[in-house]
Amino acid sequence: MAGIEHRQVDQDEAGMRLDRWFKVHYPGLGFGQLQKLLRSGQVRIDGGRAKTDTRVQPGQTVRIPPMGVDAKDVKSGPIASRDLKHSPDAELLSRMLLHEDDKVFVLNKPPGIAVQGGSGVTRHIDQMLEAWTSQKGEKPRLVHRLDRDTSGVLVVARTRGAAQKLTAAFRERDTKKTYWAIVKGVPRKREDRISTWLVKEQTPEGDRMRIAKHGEEGADHAVSYYRVIEQAGQNFAWLEMEPYTGRTHQLRVHAAHIGHPILGDPKYFDADINWPFPGGVQNRLHLHARHIDIPHPSGGRLRVSAPLPPHMVQTWNLFGFDRNAQDEDD
Repeated sequence: MAGIEHRQVDQDEAGMRLDRWFKVHYPGLGFGQLQKLLRSGQVRIDGGRAKTDTRVQPGQTVRIPPMGVDAKDVKSGPIASRDLKHSPDAELLSRMLLHEDDKVFVLNKPPGIAVQGGSGVTRHIDQMLEAWTSQKGEKPRLVHRLDRDTSGVLVVARTRGAAQKLTAAFRERDTKKTYWAIVKGVPRKREDRISTWLVKEQTPEGDRMRIAKHGEEGADHAVSYYRVIEQAGQNFAWLEMEPYTGRTHQLRVHAAHIGHPILGDPKYFDADINWPFPGGVQNRLHLHARHIDIPHPSGGRLRVSAPLPPHMVQTWNLFGFDRNAQDEDD
């Protein structure tokens, strides 16, 4: 369900009645409407039900459903790099939220923020999820990951049981993940399967994956599929890519392997020294986790699509690609 927000209670709001808190932040919301939302459990504090006279405390997280009224001083729109550094965790996560139910969150991760901690990482999604710890003390759990510079769909489990089922679905490959990418040149085959062995090697610039030989120590088999959706002359192509396996940097390495590296890839984009980077295009990774189809822990399938980040929207517009024509859920 899109439009759900999670907002953290500030220090200076300690002990404020919940109805008063809403009056401050959502002055257009009527008291009767708030009561109805509370009775139906749509408004919650730290995952638990609340009443109009509930007293809020600093650090608590208020779940706010779509209400049809404007919030006061609530940021919206694309998440800028300064927001990634300075916005409070709960606010930032709320702006990423694409879907929420009692078992699962689905986020639209912006490029430039890591999913997990590591060398030189000061802020990451896993750490930020502490802000959404439930009333029972259960912190949401990651069940897969995206590269730091890759944007798009990120599934998060709200409970231990949901995490076990979602992790099993990824392990058993009962998921379909679709990525969008802009690559240099146009593949000769309009669609194809890429099958290689990959091994991690350490370089002065950090860890990097390379194509390996079958049987090479530490190498893993990797399989990806792609199809060309549109092209800009013979210079660039918009690919839909699906990783069958889930190796580190798999799509990025495979795109480079077939001679069509992903635009803006700092690790795997190789070009002639005289090759002109296209004007009007930002030199950032053009790889986006567009759509996921995964078994829901409560049964049925969960299907969610994520809008493109601003730098990729800019490129789509420049090349005249119609991203709306490919929308799967809109």
